[in-house]
Amino acid sequence: MLRLFDSRLSGNSWKVRILLNQLGLPYERITLELEEGAAGTPEFRKLSRFARVPVLQLEDGRALVESGAILLYLANGTRYLPDDPYLRADIASWLLFEQGDLQRALSLCRVYHLRGLAERMAPQIERLHTEGYLGLEKLDQWLQGRHWLVGDGYTVADLGVFAYVALAAQGGFEMRKFAAIGQWMARVRQQPGWIDLSHAA
Repeated sequence: MLRLFDSRLSGNSWKVRILLNQLGLPYERITLELEEGAAGTPEFRKLSRFARVPVLQLEDGRALVESGAILLYLANGTRYLPDDPYLRADIASWLLFEQGDLQRALSLCRVYHLRGLAERMAPQIERLHTEGYLGLEKLDQWLQGRHWLVGDGYTVADLGVFAYVALAAQGGFEMRKFAAIGQWMARVRQQPGWIDLSHAA
């Protein structure tokens, strides 16, 4: 059976849980308490070269790290990852965009707010908001007049970009200004097998 090492608050882990549920794949969920240093233990570092979640351990014991790579692996051969090489590359480009233009700013602001550090980290949050809004504006512009990020249907591009965008308001981002993003997120949430962040495996 597949084993997923994750944390309750990780948007990157949430992506993987959603896809596993959408694919109907059974798995064992191992939830780590990151604030207690669980990701830094020697045992976990053998699985995760970067000492972070998510990690998907395959049935043969090999481990995959980085949420985008895990999504591509799981989606291979399914309707969530087309066979066409161009579309697959386009999907990969969106996963890279999410990590490069969105994930850091959105996730760090969220962590600062959830841990009660927003006031102390106000200068950092201001800089991260500037960075994050630039990425969100690019995403919103692309989605105007489009239902999905790639092609004519929902793919792992949508799932990979969705998670931290859906959590951005928890980091103080004003999301009501992005109408196209809001409509797109509603469509993602309507996909069969979608689960919310608090869903227990």
